[in-house]
Amino acid sequence: MNEKSKVENKKSKVSFRAQSRNLLLIFTRNPELGKAKTRLAKSIGDETALEIYKFLLNKTKEVTQNLTCDKAVYYSVKIRENDIWDANIYQKHQQEGEDLGIRMRNAFQNSFNTGYEKVLIIGSDLYDLTPNHINEAFNKLDNNDVVIGPAEDGGYYLLGMKKLQPHIFHNKAWGTSSVRKDTLNDLQKVNVHLLEELNDVDVIEDIENHKAFQQFLK
Repeated sequence: MNEKSKVENKKSKVSFRAQSRNLLLIFTRNPELGKAKTRLAKSIGDETALEIYKFLLNKTKEVTQNLTCDKAVYYSVKIRENDIWDANIYQKHQQEGEDLGIRMRNAFQNSFNTGYEKVLIIGSDLYDLTPNHINEAFNKLDNNDVVIGPAEDGGYYLLGMKKLQPHIFHNKAWGTSSVRKDTLNDLQKVNVHLLEELNDVDVIEDIENHKAFQQFLK
């Protein structure tokens, strides 16, 4: 394929994919034994942790598959063609970057370069997330520059913007309780809307009293 054909093919793919002006990015880890939910695995073992992560992946799919926005799954290690994410519903991409911040920044940049006007990102470890949270986030971007879904552990479960704010992806201690506070400090000059606080699943305390996870803790 010559360079002109490559460009034309890329353009046609973008046109086919961009069915909406809103895009939801879903960051996932490939569900592999010993590599999923490692902090949780310290309490319940690798096999149970993997089963819980697969359970959360399916929950994320159920919550997102019928949303009217475009949707894209970003894989941590390798794009899987035949998995729970239907390629007719979800675009599929590889995460790129040396840490979580750079990978998220690159995903947002790619999305805006493609022509999307509002972009949200979520993880795949939040059982209590609903379609209403995502729809509210898109709606709040009408009158705000950034929307954040605060997590109980001090991070965030959702981040949305209508223009790339590249500085918020740098100099963060990812996976710690300071992430949301440091991010908000970076956003003092723009309008930020905070969604309802929710609890993502990282450690045993996050699930031990949650009815949905009792099947894994017997």
